[in-house]
This record gives sequence, C-alpha cells and structure tokens, in this order.
Amino acid sequence: MTITTPVVKTGEMPRDPGGLLFVALGLVLVAAGFIWRGRVLRPLSAKRAQAAVIRDRSRNLLRSADMAIAEARRRAAHGEPAIVTVGDVTTVACRHYGLIVEREEAAAALRQRYEAADCRLDCMTDSFN
Repeated sequence: MTITTPVVKTGEMPRDPGGLLFVALGLVLVAAGFIWRGRVLRPLSAKRAQAAVIRDRSRNLLRSADMAIAEARRRAAHGEPAIVTVGDVTTVACRHYGLIVEREEAAAALRQRYEAADCRLDCMTDSFN
C-alpha cells in the first residue's frame, strides 16, 4: 500500500479566489488609510460640534482640578493638610490643556472635585469663599 500526495509544480500558484480577494481587500484598506491618514473630519452639524467643545472643556477643567488636588497631596508633608487653591487649578488647566479659565469657573470645578474626592479629611481650599 502506497500513499500518494498531489504534487504542485514549482512556479505555478494554486488558484484560490477567496485568498486573492482577501489580500486585495486588505491592500485597498491600507491604501485608503494612507490617503485619509490624519485628516480631521468636518462635524455633521454646528450644534453637535459646539456641544462637543463644551463637553471637552468641562471634562478637561475637572481633570485639571483632580490633578491640582493630587499635586497638593503629593506636596504636603505627612500629617499636614494639603492646600489646593483656585490658582493651582487655573495653572494646571493652562499648562496641560491650554485653557484660559475664569476664576469662578475654576472654583466651581474645584468645589465639585473636592467634594467628590472626599478632601475634607486631608485638604484645604479657597474655592468656597
């Protein structure tokens, strides 16, 4: 009993339309990604774009308040309360996100994050005045 296996001649590729189609689709996707790489898409509506800007600004302002609280806690010595000021929040917002923030707006964000992070135990702030 002998076992025979089909032999493919060298230089001749097997015909597989599914594999060829898969490779062609991949090349098309790579070419499309290369062409459209880095382009900013125009928003569909001005109202949605403005809402996204407002949402990003408030999120970044809250993150700035969180970062200011974390930095004040790192600076504080053991057993000493951390002092977080509204100026710290405006400085972090400007340095990290390029935001120019009003004092009242920064104070509101700091109050919100101060209460959410339970800072009454180990922090002091000037945002409530």
